Amino acid sequence: MSFVKYRVKEVAADFGVAPKEISEIVGKYGEKPKSYTQVMTDAELNVVFDYMTQKNQISSMEQIFAVKATAPKPEPKAETKPEPKKETPKPAAQQPKAQPNNARPQNNQPKPQNAPTVQQQAAPKADKPSQPERKRERRVVDTSAVQVNSNRFADVDNLVSERVQNYQGGKQRIGGGKGKQANKQQKGNFKGSKSRNEEQEKMRRLQMEVARKAPVTVKIPDEITVGELASRMKKTAGEVIKCLMKNGVMAGINQSIDFDTAEFVATEMGCKVEKEVTVTIEEKIIDDHVDTAEELETRAPVVVVMGHVDHGKTSTLDAIRQTSVTAGEAGGITQHIGAYTVDVNGQMITFLDTPGHAAFTSMRARGAKSTDIAILVVAADDGIMPQTVESINHAKAANVPIIVAINKMDKPTANPDKIKEQLTKYDLVPEEWGGDTIIVPISAKTGMGLEELLEMVLLTAEVQELKANPNRRAKGVVIEARLDKTRGPVATLLVQNGTLKQGDIVIAGTAVGRVRVMTNDKGRTVKTAGPSVPVEITGLADVPTPGDEFNAVTDERMARELVEQRRQAQKDAAAKLMQKVTLDNLFAKMQEGEMKELPLIVKADVQGSAEAVKASLEKLSNEEVRVRVIHAGVGAINESDILLASTSGAIIVGFNVRPDAAAQASGHRANVDMRFYRVIYDAVDEIEAAMKGMLAPKYEEVVIGHAEVRMTYKVSAIGTVAGCMVKDGKVTRDAQVRVLRDNIVVHEGEIGSLQRFKDAAKEVTAGFECGMTVAKYNDIREGDIFECFTMQEVKR
Repeated sequence: MSFVKYRVKEVAADFGVAPKEISEIVGKYGEKPKSYTQVMTDAELNVVFDYMTQKNQISSMEQIFAVKATAPKPEPKAETKPEPKKETPKPAAQQPKAQPNNARPQNNQPKPQNAPTVQQQAAPKADKPSQPERKRERRVVDTSAVQVNSNRFADVDNLVSERVQNYQGGKQRIGGGKGKQANKQQKGNFKGSKSRNEEQEKMRRLQMEVARKAPVTVKIPDEITVGELASRMKKTAGEVIKCLMKNGVMAGINQSIDFDTAEFVATEMGCKVEKEVTVTIEEKIIDDHVDTAEELETRAPVVVVMGHVDHGKTSTLDAIRQTSVTAGEAGGITQHIGAYTVDVNGQMITFLDTPGHAAFTSMRARGAKSTDIAILVVAADDGIMPQTVESINHAKAANVPIIVAINKMDKPTANPDKIKEQLTKYDLVPEEWGGDTIIVPISAKTGMGLEELLEMVLLTAEVQELKANPNRRAKGVVIEARLDKTRGPVATLLVQNGTLKQGDIVIAGTAVGRVRVMTNDKGRTVKTAGPSVPVEITGLADVPTPGDEFNAVTDERMARELVEQRRQAQKDAAAKLMQKVTLDNLFAKMQEGEMKELPLIVKADVQGSAEAVKASLEKLSNEEVRVRVIHAGVGAINESDILLASTSGAIIVGFNVRPDAAAQASGHRANVDMRFYRVIYDAVDEIEAAMKGMLAPKYEEVVIGHAEVRMTYKVSAIGTVAGCMVKDGKVTRDAQVRVLRDNIVVHEGEIGSLQRFKDAAKEVTAGFECGMTVAKYNDIREGDIFECFTMQEVKR
């Protein structure tokens, strides 16, 4: 390690040559120094040392010994016999003072014609010619011919000063002797154990000093306090604060500074900086190793069905599954996401059905990201619509191949060529037109083209070579999640890699739990689920957010710790207290300038719908008022929601859910405005109209009574008859009825018949039993609640 900067002229002085010569040597092997005062680099110094060593070789070791012998006083040749033991090389500290570089061999010394061997050098008489015993020649480099100015090694002077003093003292003591006797005493003084011990002591002290002078390596995280930084650098806090102030940063001992500032300070104070890599809990417990080719096995493709509202996505999927899902959706609009598996000639395909309405953008984006192939359903009589374009963009963003299914080909107005022409505007060129997009004309109603569509899906999957490793811990994505009154949080998971087993600890976003029960899309209980298999699980402590990645882990304690960290990061600020507001007086308050923000509480039957409603309502914000959803959750409206709405002045928006009895009474007492919707358009339109002051007179439902189903009877001609007890209010024959199961709306329709004993009744009041049927609905179970209501016109 070089402690001092060497200039060209100083190096020249050390070698005893002109600076010009040193400059030419450096220029010969690299860039020539611009001036003689230029500082030389280590590489340039090495070049000069090598060059000078090669150019100043000696022909015999005798020359060195002759110089040593004649140093004290010239003696006759017979007296200067070299001793055989001089064959052993001496340490650098024991050598006599080095000669300048330009020193030449003495004229009175013999110059042998051939370089003698070591054995010749050890001969008893050096002045007698002797024949070489071996043919081998040996060149010896005279490294002692360089005079080094030791004064410039200021950092190590204190380490060798004692050694040098001993050496000088020895010289003075020996100097009193004369001739050969004095010489022998001087040579003998540096031999033996004493010399070795001194040399070892010197090396030990030198190493300690170098270690002390070596820079301290400091590991610095992204943020560090000044006190901690000082401790790691082995400096005082005052020194660090002084350095910070010098660079314009005012920070106390307990204040945090960022990595860049800490790095600058540490470097300036002579420390070597390394960035501290913090291993998070996530990295410790989540298995993220990359699978090798031997571990991978072929898996089933995951296909997402996308398209515009009412273009036939669910009907197409129904035709493939040969079931009926559409009938269960409100108004025939898909408002949840479903995952299904279909067996096609022994090969499995997993389908994801996504909503087509504009409000469900996040659901479509989620569906595209977690799949391998996208089927874009376009109605032959309708063409490309806004959500069709959005679906194309989602699929392209996720880099998923698109197969276009032109549906409703059975209609007389179908025009597939027009669809193909429109698709070319979005870089989807049909194969028959020279492109690479597969387009299949189908009819979900008649089943036309479905076999070909499935073949195209399998062909595309084969080209993609989809593989996964089933022999590892499961990893995948949450498709949907909801809160069930009896089973607790229920999540639909799509396993993407590994195998999920019953009893595994699963962490999904801010939810953690152990898998208690796993059911597949057919409703059967399963013990394991491999790659590309959708399952519904129970056992989570909380409802996860759809789209969250889930991982199976081994350490439950660390998993819960990680969830707590995530929850803390997502914790919302406390809701601000403000005056209560309803949709009726919203516009008036906006006009008065009082209303700057409209707080809402959204409750829905499933998490995905809650997200969609929240996103749609927040988009309604304008310059005068900002719509803010302070809470969005799943399940029935409860007293906690009423309390939050009461303290924050919020309106509760219920989507496919109703309040329980306690919440209904509490809301009535606290005068909290609750609105209930089954189709998302109504919620958006009504709140938008309220904000614009355009609430027109409309019909409002008035709940007239509740009846509880105590027993059910199946009558072949009529269907299911419910034996009920009227709990409150009254039930009338001409009223409409809403069937509630765990406070979630499962059906809304009309009363088919109302009977008291064997007689038809127009009205049954609270405390009496009655028999009821619901028109066009037979899935009535014990424990269901019939909520009867009538529509009354309300003037604004």
